[in-house]
Amino acid sequence: MEIRSTTDKELDVFVDTVHAAFGRFPETPVEGGGLWWSALEADRCLLALAADGRPVGTAAAYSFELTLPGQTHVPAAGVTAVGVLPSHRRQGVLSAMMRHQLAQLRARGESLSVLLASEAPIYGRFGYGPATYTSRLTVPRREAALAAPRARGAVGAPATGSVEVLRRADCGEILEEVYDRYRRAQPGALSRPHRWWALRAGQPPISPAPRYVALHRDADGVPNGYASYSIGEPNTLTVDETITTDDAAFTALARFVLGHDLVTKIVFKHLPPEHPLRWQLADFRAGQVSEDTDWLWVRLLDVPRALTARGWFTDGDLVLDVDDPFLAEHGRYLLTVRDGEAKCTPTDLEPDLSLDISDLGSIYLGGTAPSKLVRAGHIRAHRPGAAHLADALFRADRPPHCLHWF
Repeated sequence: MEIRSTTDKELDVFVDTVHAAFGRFPETPVEGGGLWWSALEADRCLLALAADGRPVGTAAAYSFELTLPGQTHVPAAGVTAVGVLPSHRRQGVLSAMMRHQLAQLRARGESLSVLLASEAPIYGRFGYGPATYTSRLTVPRREAALAAPRARGAVGAPATGSVEVLRRADCGEILEEVYDRYRRAQPGALSRPHRWWALRAGQPPISPAPRYVALHRDADGVPNGYASYSIGEPNTLTVDETITTDDAAFTALARFVLGHDLVTKIVFKHLPPEHPLRWQLADFRAGQVSEDTDWLWVRLLDVPRALTARGWFTDGDLVLDVDDPFLAEHGRYLLTVRDGEAKCTPTDLEPDLSLDISDLGSIYLGGTAPSKLVRAGHIRAHRPGAAHLADALFRADRPPHCLHWF
């Protein structure tokens, strides 16, 4: 079997192969773009070829930027379009492609990669761990009133800005700019390169699917938030995503969609864990949480570089014994944090925590507490207080969240 990068002329072969792996057919071209695969980067697409030269597997990566705790930003490979033809599964093709891809990412100098897992059991084997989470909130229209704020000047007070309704096709540049400001401040968020918006290559509101956009402007008329939504049967208003640069703008947009007439329920598709919206409802029980699930999975390729790239909010020293069985690697590192910055160096000191590289990916953005994984039997704490210190060290300035689909 041969694994190699595609050429520009082989993009159709790649697309046909990945669709065949999932038992689907390529979509009919949509005027103005909109094909999910139109933003693929040919030099980052891999084909696995059988002995006779036939393509039997695919894997690709996008060039993203990931926001880390402390509002630092690093390049991140967004792994996507991973598939093996049904005729060649359970023959080592997937493992070979994943190993080849990780080596390729390291050769490019990237310290971490991310993905959205189609099936949760698959990617832990390759060193990926779930690092951000998302949930769906459904609110019946008749119970959608927001409570009055209890504190003077609180976020829930009527905003001084404004909300206007636009068609998606008329505000693309504004959405792109607002999203970019949002993602630069939100841990776990990924960039949306301009070519995605230009090609309309993702899910709504990037795609050409018809959507209305509730655009929020601050008191000075500057756009600082939007909600992309549609109304379908049975009289359900579904919000694809709500993007804001502050809580007051989110509350104003939530008030707008929750007060929409001629609908029976409102669905927010992607809310971060412990979002305050339920607490803002006059009836706390009115908001029903569902599809509480993982979203972004993280894989560290260079442990010292990755750990020193993010911001830190507690001082401390922790010895991490990290096992990477997929790449047959093992390392022990002294993590030293002072004044928001970290040093990470190889050490022979006795470990405080022993963990798999996938578990390090899960705790990396601060969305999964190390103590939770200790209790789950994933991480071993070698001394009392080690898990508590790890919780304090790895926490983020705000819960990580990713909305981008790729």
